[in-house]
Order: sequence, then structure tokens, then C-alpha cells
Amino acid sequence: MLSTKNIQMSNDVFYTLRDMIYERSGIYFSDHKKYILENRLLRRVEDGGFGDFEKYAYFLRYDHGREREFTTLFNIITTNETSFFRDSNQLHAFESVVLPQTMQNMREKGIRRLRIWSSACSTGEEPYTLAMLVLSRLSQAEGRDWDIEIHGSDISEGVLSSARRGEYNDYSLRNVLPQYLDRYFSKNGNGRYAVRPEVKKMVRLSSVNLFDNASLRMFRGMDIIFCRNVLIYFDEAAKKRVISGIYDCLVPGGYLFMGHAESLLNISRAFKLVNINNILIYQK
Repeated sequence: MLSTKNIQMSNDVFYTLRDMIYERSGIYFSDHKKYILENRLLRRVEDGGFGDFEKYAYFLRYDHGREREFTTLFNIITTNETSFFRDSNQLHAFESVVLPQTMQNMREKGIRRLRIWSSACSTGEEPYTLAMLVLSRLSQAEGRDWDIEIHGSDISEGVLSSARRGEYNDYSLRNVLPQYLDRYFSKNGNGRYAVRPEVKKMVRLSSVNLFDNASLRMFRGMDIIFCRNVLIYFDEAAKKRVISGIYDCLVPGGYLFMGHAESLLNISRAFKLVNINNILIYQK
């Protein structure tokens, strides 16, 4: 077997791989991030028997098995650091204001339907967190009267497999309050915590490329969308394309939550910025 120390990525191959990744996903590796792409793909090039980066790029361009390999590639290059109840201030704004306000608006229209989308859900912590917050606000009787769907999507099939299992370690649960841990998790014999069935059944998980407008059509009619810490992977053109697609998925008056360090400045003027408990949220 070749040693990874002998495999290096030339600039030409980097540009080729970068362009293929961008064309398919909108994920962009700038010139100074060549080392990141090289380090992340190094083991795959060796373990997959490709020999070097040139042959790997050729395989992705021409081989009949390239679609399956692109799935593996996206599993490798996407960063998936997440946890339950991440960014508690945003979640408090969601739970205390946005969620009850949205549900009250529905009641006034004679509708008991709620659609929420976690658009880059990684291993599932975010959509399951949202499900727990929704459940905590509903009485058992009222919950039966509501048609609630929480969707979680990601480009990586690898993280979605973990999300479907719904089992987590202590580190993922580090921000979970004891009352939520007791109510919505059960501890396995292997020391991991499993999300309880009443939470899992609320969440629908699917593989979605946010850069593919056609696949976003299944998310039309969302009341609330979470797209947190996603735009950092895109260049300006890709950001505009992704946000335009997300805008089309929201109902009029729907809310968009983004990462606390993210902004739509110079990306879109289609949303209005609202201040809820000193948390800035976008609204259609």
C-alpha cells in the first residue's frame, strides 16, 4: 500500500477538484484552503486504491461509479461539529416568541399545521432539539390536534445515518438540561443516550444538496427554517443562490434563523430583520 506521505495534491488537481465540488454543492475551497482539502482527502485516496490525487480527480470526472464516490467525498469534506441546544439564546427566542407566535397565527386562521426545517442538520442534534422544544410547549391533548413536521437535511449521508440512529454521547449532550435529559432520552447499556420514540417520530431526515434548487421544492411551505453556520462554506454567488432557494421555501411571514455571526448583508434584501430578545432573526 502507498504511504500517504508520498501523495501530494498539485495546484492543477486542486483547482479541478475544487471546481467539481463547487459545481455540485456550492461548497468553495479558496486558494489558501488547499491544505484542508488535501488533508481531508488524503486517506480516501489511499484507502480507495486510487493511487494519487490525479487518478482520483479522473475517477470523479469520468468513471461510472462517480456518483457513489461523490457521496463519500461530501461525507469527508463537510464539517459536522454540533450539539444539542446549541446557541441557547437563539433557541430561547424560538421557544418563547417565534414558536408560540407562529402557532397562534395558525390558530387564528383555523389551521393546526406546523412545518420546521433544519437545513444542515448534521448528526441530528438540531432537529431533535427543535422537536423537544415543540413538545415541551404542547399539552398532550393539544399535541394530538396538531399536524407537526420537523425536517432535517444534510448533504452527507454519513451524518444522516448517525441522525437516524439517534444515539449520542455525553459530549453531544453537554448543554442539555436535566429535565430534558430525563424526559426525552433513555440511556443504553453502552453508556450512550438514545432519543425517545416520541421525539424521533416528529423528525423526517433526508439527503439534500442546498445548491440544488430542484431538491429544495420538497421543502416549500416551511414556517420556520434554521440555516445556521452554513453560509461559511459558500462563496458570494453560492450564498445568494442558497438563500434565494430558502426564501422560496418559507411561507409569507416565516422566520429564518442563521448563525449568530452570519448575515444576509450584500446577499439578499428579500428578508426583513427583526429583533427578538436582542436576537436578530430574518423574516419573509
